[in-house]
Amino acid sequence: MDRIAILGCGGSGKTYLANRIAALLDLPLTHLDAVYYDLQWKPLPQNDFAQRQHELVAPQRWLIEGNHAGTLPIRLQAADTVIFLDLPATTCLTGILQRRLRYRGGQHTEAGVYDRITWNFFRYIWGYRHTMRPRVRELIAEHGTHARLITLTSRRGIRRFLRTLDAEQSAPQ
Repeated sequence: MDRIAILGCGGSGKTYLANRIAALLDLPLTHLDAVYYDLQWKPLPQNDFAQRQHELVAPQRWLIEGNHAGTLPIRLQAADTVIFLDLPATTCLTGILQRRLRYRGGQHTEAGVYDRITWNFFRYIWGYRHTMRPRVRELIAEHGTHARLITLTSRRGIRRFLRTLDAEQSAPQ
């Protein structure tokens, strides 16, 4: 697990999981939202964003978390591991509300982006499994068949995965 792409619905725990894995495996971590938005919180042009991702996947070791399906093939083609957080909408919405309370709608210090929660974002979360999940799975099947796919479907599953990874890293070599 040297080149990891973490995907999933907003509120699924991508940032939490990415921070934990990066610390356990000593991997350089990139939060895609921090790359996508400039200092004035305006999105980069798609070509610039794609070019930046090509640069991010060039090294031998990295962890990138975020969706951005339009440029997902770049990460999938370069990844050796894809972690897909496929949690229920209610769990993701709870995660969004917890994030909203934690950051009070302001700067998300872990991911380096501003917490923008709108009605459209809630609708996106609610419909993710019906709209985006099929597209993400299709892209994984098309561009990521060489990579190890880990699908986690609950908070408990995420915690179990992290405990297992921690135990593997702590075991004598």
